[in-house]
Amino acid sequence: MVEALGWAATLVFVGSYFCAQPATLRRVQMLGAVMWVAYGVVIHAVPVIAANVLVLGAAAWTGLRTPIATR
Repeated sequence: MVEALGWAATLVFVGSYFCAQPATLRRVQMLGAVMWVAYGVVIHAVPVIAANVLVLGAAAWTGLRTPIATR
């Protein structure tokens, strides 16, 4: 089950690059990052958790900075 979460997170994150709209790309990347954080928590991997908290924060921050008309 744990390995399946890691693979699912990988698929979601890679799939984000096929999103045509930047806002959709960010949302899918945020979902992937949350999945990776969960995976990192389960396997007790602080670097995985930290890296993906940063990805999640960066995606959220750029989403908030983007004017509503272009989201």
